[in-house]
Amino acid sequence: MPEVIETGGRRLTVYDLSQNLSNRTSDFEPNRHRIDYHAPEETARLYESTLGLAADLWPGGIFCNVETVTASTHSGTHVDAPIHYGPPDRGEPMGIDGVPLRWCIGDGVRLDFRAKPAGDGIGRTDVERALETAGYRLKPFDIVLIWTGTDRLFGERGYENRHAGLRRDATEYLVDHGVKLIGIDAWGLDRPFDVMVREAKAGDAAQLWESHILGRTKPYSQIEKLCNLDQLPRDHGFTVWALPVRLEGASAAWARVAAIFWD
Repeated sequence: MPEVIETGGRRLTVYDLSQNLSNRTSDFEPNRHRIDYHAPEETARLYESTLGLAADLWPGGIFCNVETVTASTHSGTHVDAPIHYGPPDRGEPMGIDGVPLRWCIGDGVRLDFRAKPAGDGIGRTDVERALETAGYRLKPFDIVLIWTGTDRLFGERGYENRHAGLRRDATEYLVDHGVKLIGIDAWGLDRPFDVMVREAKAGDAAQLWESHILGRTKPYSQIEKLCNLDQLPRDHGFTVWALPVRLEGASAAWARVAAIFWD
């Protein structure tokens, strides 16, 4: 459900588009993760050994809750940096700490591709048709949200192979219109690996990871594993915030992504 916030005399309706990462979501993920929870009694003893501060000096003999997370930067909802796609054709590699904030905040538009079956490709003509249906004209720094409906399968084994993905011509069309951030409510922006690998082994290696590889020539970023796009009340007329954690030189970072409707 959206959260209504009143601040500075303005009323905002905010939709959380980020998946909840937990130990329950680890088993199905190719990129495994683990969260270790440290209780207040444990941390009191820890600081007794590291700071020489007796545990019973803390009120009630307990300190605080702390967690240790072991995870890929591509676990859960995250933003990919251009360096993720491989070495750039020109210029310096851009890690996640170098992605401009201007890329991460912009007007959002949701494009509906729920009718596309798993493994299918979303081409340029599909994108043009979806934009026409949404009644929207792209402009630089728009944030495009690809709506496949696959987020409802998050947590199920095989989730990573259950979505339709962007073909190169579709991604290039968006980037050529000044889009620097593309999001999808699925495991990846390209078609699933099982489809791409099968076609590559049959002789068509050019299509392998084609939307990602485009980023070597035309840098852009992508948000993967979005959710709740079905909750948005309309296809555009909102702002997207997708701010990744700053990790030096990393290819991606976790992000809390939100769609904000300004009333």
